[in-house]
Amino acid sequence: MTNNIGKIDSKFRYIILAAKRTRQLQAGARPALTIQSKKFTRIAQEEVTSGLVKYDIVEEATKPSKKRSPKEAKEGKVH
Repeated sequence: MTNNIGKIDSKFRYIILAAKRTRQLQAGARPALTIQSKKFTRIAQEEVTSGLVKYDIVEEATKPSKKRSPKEAKEGKVH
């Protein structure tokens, strides 16, 4: 199934989206399409492949790291 992942840019993202959608379906969300399978995992996969699951890519803000002195690094102090 993962060889046809629609317009998703990576297999990892496809799996994460399908897993999250599966949890929504298990919690009582209504399927966005009707297929023969009654398995939530398969329904979620079809929805993701069809482009029915909307998502945003959020970039994590990186914090500037404070350089520690060699003495602090040796002592293992954490700030």
